[in-house]
Amino acid sequence: MNRWMALLPLAAIAALTVLFVGWSLKRDPAFKPDAMVGQPIPETVLPMLSGDQAGPGNLDLKTAGVGRPMIVNVFASWCAPCRIEHPKLLALKARGIAVVGIAYKDEPVATRAFLDELGDPFAMVLVDREGRAGLDLGISGVPETFAVDAMGRITAKQSGPLLDDADIERLVASMQAPPRPAPTARSR
Repeated sequence: MNRWMALLPLAAIAALTVLFVGWSLKRDPAFKPDAMVGQPIPETVLPMLSGDQAGPGNLDLKTAGVGRPMIVNVFASWCAPCRIEHPKLLALKARGIAVVGIAYKDEPVATRAFLDELGDPFAMVLVDREGRAGLDLGISGVPETFAVDAMGRITAKQSGPLLDDADIERLVASMQAPPRPAPTARSR
């Protein structure tokens, strides 16, 4: 009887291993949650990057677009994929699309050096040293990009670097307001 009790922990570990492997095989590694799509952009107040300092001014992420559609890009100077996607962000700026940057868990001096080296595609950069905006947006890492319409609603999300022109066009198209019919006068 004591011999069977000694094997009980091994049997439990084997059962847990089988459950874990079974779960892993069913899980889709390409799945990227888009829980914030369709939701208003969070009201997170962050300091603006001014030179190589954070502040003195603060800005609410919700009002960063000032009633216009915008792309919100969460990036960091220490992020290698952020360097790869940077030319695509510069191309968005050249097209006249407002891009707001959130420097995620980064020091302002490092952020400024990154932008000076690669070019600044952002209409403004907000500094998120503690990662508050990242938590509010539900990001899983950097870079992540959100399309926000003029009403402040997140319309699309891209996890990972913007590499494909089709992904960029999907983001841009999603943030444009749908055409509304013109009002007509009714006869009484």
